[in-house]
Amino acid sequence: MPNLSAEQLERLADEIKDLGRDLGFAKIGVAAIDLGPDEQKLERWLELERHGTMSYMERHGRKRSRPDELVPGTVRVISARMSYWPSNARDARDALADPTTGYVARYALGRDYHKVMRTRLQRLADAVAQRIGDFGYRVFVDSAPVLEKALARDAGLGWIGKHTNLLDRDGSWFLLGELYTDLPLPPDAPVTEHCGSCRACLDVCPTQAIVAPYELDARRCISYLTIELRGTIPEPLRAAIGNRIFGCDDCQLFCPWNKFARPTPVADFAVRHGLDGAGLVELFAWSREEWETRTAGSAIRRAGYEGWLRNLAVALGNAPADARIVNALAARADDASAVVREHVRWALERQRSSQPGG
Repeated sequence: MPNLSAEQLERLADEIKDLGRDLGFAKIGVAAIDLGPDEQKLERWLELERHGTMSYMERHGRKRSRPDELVPGTVRVISARMSYWPSNARDARDALADPTTGYVARYALGRDYHKVMRTRLQRLADAVAQRIGDFGYRVFVDSAPVLEKALARDAGLGWIGKHTNLLDRDGSWFLLGELYTDLPLPPDAPVTEHCGSCRACLDVCPTQAIVAPYELDARRCISYLTIELRGTIPEPLRAAIGNRIFGCDDCQLFCPWNKFARPTPVADFAVRHGLDGAGLVELFAWSREEWETRTAGSAIRRAGYEGWLRNLAVALGNAPADARIVNALAARADDASAVVREHVRWALERQRSSQPGG
């Protein structure tokens, strides 16, 4: 680690923020690494089993809340946020209101953000090294056990809203990444919370996954159900999923602060393959080869092809009665996947029962 004075470290912190803006980050901040209260909240959340099948949330013990145990020598975390709201996408509320199309969470409409942010954070680290010489760091973008929202809050990038997402005065349509470092940079001050008495996110959640302000039960969250969960989606929750086939944005779409959000300047997040308004029947017809081609370099890969078909079957079951939908579902009634077959059966029953005379 370079031997820098307090004054040099302060100047370096300012330079890092300038470099970050040049690389397309909306905001950069520095956090200290004491996350004691957040560690307690995480452990309670795990004890309540609100993480569902996401065993990776508990796999690494307290390394998630203790950065210096995850990366020995870490004394600060440089937290970065990057806006992703695509300017060229179909209006999100219109897409949600059209039950014949599949709704994809806005962050997944373009290129996989993991790759976009990791590349730029590495460039940031390289630029710092050019100025001060070699220093200790690790780049993370959802790639390790990191309490990214708590660190971003402590770095002054926003506050954690009642929906448990990071939120700022210019909205919440942004992604987070981190540089763990041994540089003792001056930490930034956290911002104050501004949710007030608002409960828009709690009231709008289709599955009531926000069980109390600042408390999320992932087992009910549509993002978890359509992305992280493998296997069967609990039947009582399927109708509420509507046409959401990959993730859910409702708690952000109806947050008053997002009226101040601006589209991203990052071209990588532009809509690809028309996924901001593609028809459910069309998407359900994709073969595995088509799916792999069209989701190359996309965060949608996280769900897997089986999960993709499962999610689409649920959305088709929730759509208005249509012979085309029945035919599309019937064509996959004997799918090789037992999970897909079960959700297709459920969707067919829904479609046929809503047909005239059904």
